[in-house]
Amino acid sequence: MEIIKVHHSTPASSPALPPPGATPEATMAAFVSWAEADPGTVGLILSGSQVHDGMPTGYSDYDVHVVTRDHVPSASRDLDGFRSEHLDIVAMPLADFRIRGLPGDPQSWYRYAYVHAQVLFDRLDGTIAEILDKKRTLDPDEAWNAADGYLDAYVNQTYRSLKSHRDGRPVLSHFDAAESVPFALEVLFALHQRVRPYNKYLQWELEQYPLGDPQWDVGRLLPALRRIMADGDPEAQRSLFISIEGAARQAGHDRLLDSWGADLKLLRQQT
Repeated sequence: MEIIKVHHSTPASSPALPPPGATPEATMAAFVSWAEADPGTVGLILSGSQVHDGMPTGYSDYDVHVVTRDHVPSASRDLDGFRSEHLDIVAMPLADFRIRGLPGDPQSWYRYAYVHAQVLFDRLDGTIAEILDKKRTLDPDEAWNAADGYLDAYVNQTYRSLKSHRDGRPVLSHFDAAESVPFALEVLFALHQRVRPYNKYLQWELEQYPLGDPQWDVGRLLPALRRIMADGDPEAQRSLFISIEGAARQAGHDRLLDSWGADLKLLRQQT
C-alpha cells in the first residue's frame, strides 16, 4: 500500500534551521551540515525518490530520517514531522530506529522506506548502517511467516471474489478482487525474501530488481494486476492464482494451500 504522508508544520518548539537554499540540493546540504553539528544526532539517512534512480521529478523533495541518541535532548529530535518545500524529516531516537518497520512495530508498513535508503552520516562507527541493512530484506523465518500469512489472506480474498461472481454479484466480486491484489504482491515479494514496495515504486522495483521467473516480469505481472483491479475478471484472477499457487508450493507452502481443500477448485476452474 502506498504511504499517505501526514504533513505537519514546523512545531513551535523546533530549533531554527538554516534558511532554505535556492534549490532542494542547497537546502539539503545546509541541513546535513546543521544536523551533523548537533551532538545529539547519531545518524542521517536519505530515503524516498532520491534513492530510486530515475524517479525524482521537479517536485521531489528530500526525505531524511534523523536518528538521535536515546534519552538525550537533541535539536534534531524536535524536527520529527517537519515538512517544507525541499525537506521532509522523520526523527526518532536510536531505540525506535532499531525496530522501525520490523515485525511487531506499529509502523511496520514503513519497512520499504529503508530498502534502498542511503546512510549520509553515522556517528556510531557503522551501527546505523548495520541496523539499516537488517531492514532491507526479509530474513528466512520472517519471509516464510509473511508468505504463509499473506498467502492465506490472498486465497481467502480471491475465493470470496470468485464465489460472489458465481452467485451473480459482480460488483461485490470486483471489490474483493481489487482487495486481493495487495495480498498477492505481499506473497510474491515474501517468497523472494523481499519487502513489498510502495505502489509508486512497484514498476521501478520489478524493472531494476526482477523477481527472476519470467511470469513475474513487469510486462506480464502489471497488466495482469491492472486487469484484476479494473473489472475483477475471473479468468485473470484464476490465472494469477494458479501461478502463485505453483510458486508457493515450490517454496513449501503446501500445508496452507491444502487446508483450503475442495474450495480450491473454484480458484482453478477453467471455462
